[in-house]
Amino acid sequence: MIHIRNLRKSYGDNHVLHGIDLDVRPGEFLVMLGLSGAGKSTLLRCINGLNRPDGGTLEVGGMDLMQRHSRRELSRQVAMVFQHHNLVPRLSVRKNVLTGRLGQVGTLASVLQFFRQGDLALAEQCLERVGLAHKAGARTEALSGGQMQRVGIARALAQQPQVILADEPVASLDPKTARSVLQYLREATREMGIAVVCNLHQVEYAREFGDRVVGLAQGRMVFDGKPADLDDTALDAIYHHAPPGAGLAAANAARSTLLPGSWLPVSVATPVGGA
Repeated sequence: MIHIRNLRKSYGDNHVLHGIDLDVRPGEFLVMLGLSGAGKSTLLRCINGLNRPDGGTLEVGGMDLMQRHSRRELSRQVAMVFQHHNLVPRLSVRKNVLTGRLGQVGTLASVLQFFRQGDLALAEQCLERVGLAHKAGARTEALSGGQMQRVGIARALAQQPQVILADEPVASLDPKTARSVLQYLREATREMGIAVVCNLHQVEYAREFGDRVVGLAQGRMVFDGKPADLDDTALDAIYHHAPPGAGLAAANAARSTLLPGSWLPVSVATPVGGA
């Protein structure tokens, strides 16, 4: 589904990704953890075609993303769930979900927002999957934050992609609502065989919802394993810039290299900061 080898990305002299190797299977819910600036968002932007890698191999659903592709073509493979919803408030919930079909229809139909009966039925099915079928005709601006994020998931599902990328999708939600949103995302994509790569800062959510967890530190992958394997040593590698397996002594030595206030005790389960 996703196949990445030796992926590299720099912005001038700032080397953001250093030789990332990663495979994601259909239906797998993969969580990425890491400090601000670790490279998580840059990796997502490479996978969705917004950033062009400097080198390596990047394939999604058999599509070679090292070659140039149109946004319409890529939208048939990759969908996004955003931190701040990216919905049109004045449109109905149904129409916001239907915008996920724009990459599948012709240009004229897209401009006129003309959708086939099959698209309308699909939108209803996607809303049903996230528990919002009863809100289809409501104005989106009247929804709660958690409901808006579920509309964003339904819109992504309506694209019928092979991959969904979620960049801090629950950062602005309370814990109860966040868990509900992640549950809907995991269940829907697992049933449909869609691979998910989800950037999170909350370690407890990674353990609860992830099938697999990848940790990035300074643009390098320092952890790749099951949520149950996220022990103190793994968290040191991810959040304290210590190399994998180096343990607490190496993590303590690395603390002096971090910016003031960026170090977190090993016992703290929820790191802070932006992606």
